[in-house]
Amino acid sequence: MKKTILFLTIIVAFLIYNELKEDTVIIPDTAIRLRVIPNSNSSLDQSMKNKVKEYLENNTYQILKEEDNIEEARKLIKDNIPELEENITKIFNDNNYNMNYTVNYGYNYFPNKEYRGIKYNEGYYESIVISIGEAQGDNWWCVLFPNLCLIDLEQKNNVEYKYWIVETINKIF
Repeated sequence: MKKTILFLTIIVAFLIYNELKEDTVIIPDTAIRLRVIPNSNSSLDQSMKNKVKEYLENNTYQILKEEDNIEEARKLIKDNIPELEENITKIFNDNNYNMNYTVNYGYNYFPNKEYRGIKYNEGYYESIVISIGEAQGDNWWCVLFPNLCLIDLEQKNNVEYKYWIVETINKIF
């Protein structure tokens, strides 16, 4: 009986190991993404994307840094969209950047993405997407809620996410 339990435990551990080894993670239902798509890959368009990104990192982090409830996070996001639009317009005006943009909060398409070595599947995700001009340039994205990548602003260090079971099995094998 003990051999059977040990054998089954090893099989389950091996299956879990293989699943985690693929680095495929499905973002939970309670996640909200943030994405900025610039007009193009020109240095000016990318520079403006980065200015919007910096504003978003600082602003959205401050708005949501204490929030752990998805419903309250949604309300805070919706309530702050007019201010977000106003500040993007100000960033554009301050930089003499004459480009239209849209802010869409809802379910938006995301291609396959990777963050910190973890792959996120393509699909439609609850998100804020800021599309600038033709929205044809290389984009920036982040998981806004829970605050996975914006949290780095406060920590100011690199956090490495590891799976204990994967490390343990790697040591064994």
